[in-house]
Amino acid sequence: MIRAFCAALLLALPLPALSETRVPQNAAEISLGFAPLVKEAAPAVVNIYAKIIRQEQARSPFMNDPFFQDFFRGFAKPQPRVQNSLGSGVILSEDGIVVSNYHVVGMATEIRVVTTDRREYNARVVLGDKVSDLAILQLEEAEALPHLNFRDSDQVEVGELVLAIGNPFGVGQTVSSGIVSGLARSGAATGNGLGYYIQTDAPINPGNSGGALIDVNGDLIGINTRILSRSGGSNGIGFAIPANLVREFVNQARRGSEEFQRPWAGMAGQPVDADIAASLGMDQPEGILVSDLHPLSPFAKAGFKVGDVITQVDGQTVNSPPEMVFRMTVAGLGNTAEIARLRQGEAETVAVNMTVAPDDPPSELVRLGEDTPLPGLAVARINPAVIAATGLPLSATGVVVVELGPYGARAGLQPGDVLQDINGVEIAHPSDVEAGLSEGGRWLNMELLRQGQTLRLRLRL
Repeated sequence: MIRAFCAALLLALPLPALSETRVPQNAAEISLGFAPLVKEAAPAVVNIYAKIIRQEQARSPFMNDPFFQDFFRGFAKPQPRVQNSLGSGVILSEDGIVVSNYHVVGMATEIRVVTTDRREYNARVVLGDKVSDLAILQLEEAEALPHLNFRDSDQVEVGELVLAIGNPFGVGQTVSSGIVSGLARSGAATGNGLGYYIQTDAPINPGNSGGALIDVNGDLIGINTRILSRSGGSNGIGFAIPANLVREFVNQARRGSEEFQRPWAGMAGQPVDADIAASLGMDQPEGILVSDLHPLSPFAKAGFKVGDVITQVDGQTVNSPPEMVFRMTVAGLGNTAEIARLRQGEAETVAVNMTVAPDDPPSELVRLGEDTPLPGLAVARINPAVIAATGLPLSATGVVVVELGPYGARAGLQPGDVLQDINGVEIAHPSDVEAGLSEGGRWLNMELLRQGQTLRLRLRL
């Protein structure tokens, strides 16, 4: 029914090649709208009510007093505060798999999902990822639910008609229409360098987060996630997470993954600009220039070298690191991706295994005990898995701070600090940290690397 309706809709629209519009010829064309499409797709879009309990530090009346503030620092006990979150979600299977945004449900202690026919379900997050801003929910005691089908979001084209369905401002389910305004929008447009989005001018407002962006066949092409706005309302620039990434989340949730895993490139690169293209003898700027490779990188194992230019992943063009990460992710863990590269002007395609960063050598996480000067501090040996988790350079070695514990921040430490020396003890292994802390008496002296800079910390215990 939907496809027949869309065919009629396209016939009713003026063709781009015509210089003048055509008036409707009959009553059917006059009454033509998106109603049949909405009637079939809207029941799969739900309202989500999430409750989040946050522990907030009560403010001391001496907080801004230059003399008393140090005396009363930490005096007030944290107070729980209940925060209610409103958003949307999309049912993806008849047994109650629902996708929404992480910022809607990721930290929730209680989640209620309400369908368009007013049925209510308790829900729990089975897989969430703050970086991608996606969360997969499982509804309790759900069966025979209406759901949307995925469309290959790589086949979406700029100019396609789309509908955004959600619950803006809590007014109830609302449908807005527009077109696909742009593709392959990276995080530079939204303040998040790790994002990769479909852009649309279909109005998206607060509360639409987690709702559906569908095409004229009623298939899901994206999950509405954010807008570009100074006022907080829609300015016609909205972004949706592509359906292909959502599909990979569902696949991993079905496999029982407790956290979302991305394939590891073990590679650093930069976009090829006009100057780099000219120096490499390329006809036009395209692709990513490989500038560094970890020895255990799957790309290194497949024969890639520094100086190679990667132009495509599985037939899709890549021109920036976010595109590369996205293409590898949707290729799927355990699969191989066909990587097109240029080397000294010659093009070839190489199969690369999509694997997670290996825990080799073992990270050997150590958490310091209560009898140490920094109880609860967690450190680990740097390896590919730790590099991927902390964002350290590929060449990093040694021991890194993973968690601070209750006193690490007061000591001046930050997650990602690479410890080099504590009280004169060289730190080459996580066990060396306890040995170093046992030296020094009443003083703690630490030397560390932070973002390439050497720092020395000294404090009295």
